[in-house]
Amino acid sequence: MRPRTLDEFVGQEHILGPGKPLRVQIERDDTGSLIFWGPPGVGKTTLAKIIAGMTRAEFIEFSAVLSGIKEIKQVMADAERARQYGTRTIVFVDEVHRFNKAQQDAFLPYVEKGSIRLIGATTENPSFEVISALLSRCRVYVLKALTEEQIVELLYRALADKERGLGELNLEADENSLKKIAAYSSGDARSAYNALEVAATLANEAHSGITDAIATGALQKRVLMYDKAGEEHYNLISALHKSVRNSDPDAALYWLARMLEAGEDGLYIARRVVRMASEDIGLADPDALNITLAARDAVDFLGMPEGNLALAEAVVYLCAAPKSNALYTGYGAVLKDVEQTAQDPVPLHLRNAPTGLMKNLGYGKGYQYAHDLDEKVADMECLPDNLKGRRYYHPTEEGIEKRIKAHLEEIRQAKTNSPQRHRAAEQKKSKSREDDGD
Repeated sequence: MRPRTLDEFVGQEHILGPGKPLRVQIERDDTGSLIFWGPPGVGKTTLAKIIAGMTRAEFIEFSAVLSGIKEIKQVMADAERARQYGTRTIVFVDEVHRFNKAQQDAFLPYVEKGSIRLIGATTENPSFEVISALLSRCRVYVLKALTEEQIVELLYRALADKERGLGELNLEADENSLKKIAAYSSGDARSAYNALEVAATLANEAHSGITDAIATGALQKRVLMYDKAGEEHYNLISALHKSVRNSDPDAALYWLARMLEAGEDGLYIARRVVRMASEDIGLADPDALNITLAARDAVDFLGMPEGNLALAEAVVYLCAAPKSNALYTGYGAVLKDVEQTAQDPVPLHLRNAPTGLMKNLGYGKGYQYAHDLDEKVADMECLPDNLKGRRYYHPTEEGIEKRIKAHLEEIRQAKTNSPQRHRAAEQKKSKSREDDGD
């Protein structure tokens, strides 16, 4: 059922519709080298073959899994000889992201000279997986997952086609059953065709049409697009984190389930959830950290799938908790000063003096033991001299942090009104009057 022409091709109207960039290039026979980036089963290989057919080019298909540099160089040499006789060659590389740097480098001189037109297909972000020298010589087109309506159209087409499809079986199909297959294929036409073929076999054996029950039996388990080492891994954890930050428990549970059902490591998610508790909630609700750590322990103790509810509990708690990034921004400001300011020594009054020599050098001199003071707070600078008076932590009005903010303000007020500060001020005034008298 692979489409043979652009008119048969379904989907990707944003680049293949009338007047759209790729269609115009194909019709003008001016495609150059291309990279198709998109999820599985959306027509990357099919599109490359259609382009080869429409431009009357020799089509050579490479697999990044099976081909080495020796095979690449041999094919490149053959393509260069063919070009001298007026034959153009399109080299299609499936899963181009699996080629290492040396293998990708082997294509470069032939792409530059125009000996070949390279078409690469990848499910991974080419910005990270394709070397910059090759990427700069190719135009990247993003292909989108097919919609349910588009996949249903393809399934009807397969049921009707007697030459290449299942038309000889004369099967009737309930529209809802085809919609179920389309929904479960996650935008992957190849997966949908596989499920339809199984459903057709079951229906034929039962001497019936394709019903909802038969479609359910053919599907077994939904195909979830996910690669634990690829971009989708980071996209989904990002969606989970941002949903938690935005206090949206429904979205957070959805993204959590998407990751878990696709086989993500529960402990990886638990570690990220612990980070969310510190980064986005912090001291607005200190219990958030305890609950996420308990969820991590539950996942470690129970394993998966039993631990999934512990993660769900933690995620929903984080969504409902008051939000504060005061710790996150405060620590970031500290790091900036640590990197950009001079590393002043620890003030003498904050240093311990376990030896006589150290006491004679002034270690510990002027230190005020807070517990001996009525206010339990000493008017004593604890930052180095070059950062004196700097404030990093700015608590919000959210949750418990509101109380922390009020208490810190009381502490600062106590320092301002401390007897030590009054005595120091009086001594300064006295010294000033003596100097004036002199």
